[in-house]
Amino acid sequence: MLKRALTGSVFVTVLIFSTYLSPFSLFGLYFIFVLIGTWEYLSILSKHSDFEPNIPLGLILSAFTFLALTSETILGLSSLPFIGALTFSVFVTPLIELYNNKPNPFSNIAQTIFPLIYVALPFGLLILSNSMFPSNSSGKYSSELILGFYFILWSNDTGAYLSGKSFGKHKLFERISPNKTWEGSIGGALLAIGIAIFCGIFFTTLPLWKWASIGLIISVFGSMGDLAESLFKRSMNVKDSGKIMPGHGGILDRFDGLLIASPFVFAFLIFVM
Repeated sequence: MLKRALTGSVFVTVLIFSTYLSPFSLFGLYFIFVLIGTWEYLSILSKHSDFEPNIPLGLILSAFTFLALTSETILGLSSLPFIGALTFSVFVTPLIELYNNKPNPFSNIAQTIFPLIYVALPFGLLILSNSMFPSNSSGKYSSELILGFYFILWSNDTGAYLSGKSFGKHKLFERISPNKTWEGSIGGALLAIGIAIFCGIFFTTLPLWKWASIGLIISVFGSMGDLAESLFKRSMNVKDSGKIMPGHGGILDRFDGLLIASPFVFAFLIFVM
């Protein structure tokens, strides 16, 4: 428990500080997360007898996806070269598989490409969501949206855990996660929406009703992200996605809720702009 608490404290401190400090520190940290998360996903698959994904190519695909989404916003570089490189890499994937002579070639192709959707896209879209709403008319960097996202997501997890422990009786998805209950999910959602409203009072990036809506979105799809990652690990017969964070598992374990919730938050913000 002490190791878990210390690791969690360091992780949260680095994450919040890097997010708040500048868009470049956020970009660098997320780029590392994308590469590690992609490596975790493909490494787990490579240990399964039915899959042989191309790990180096998968890392390249995820890197180009993240750069294509964020380079213009953060680095001031045109995204077109990265989009071109990504397109080339995606369509080279099946050509490489032609010469590998491995079983299940199209499964290998699909699994090599999938991390760009499951890992790189959510991190990139969260940065894009944040960049749409500068804190003032001068367009200076604001970390409010991403910090609020963290607080809401973490409060959803905390509320679900505490409510489930205290009141949980009815299983939510026993086949995938036996410990999760409807009572825990409802408690997590209530706390998440409450924290979202609290964020709306102090963060002026968005009006209060949008923060409350984001709280609801994160509470629903963040929980689904947790279940989706649990489904993946259960199907691969692994406990954690990695060991990079002692007591907490890997990057996919720590950001399972973000990976599904981020695209839905981005879509919501686009629709209500």
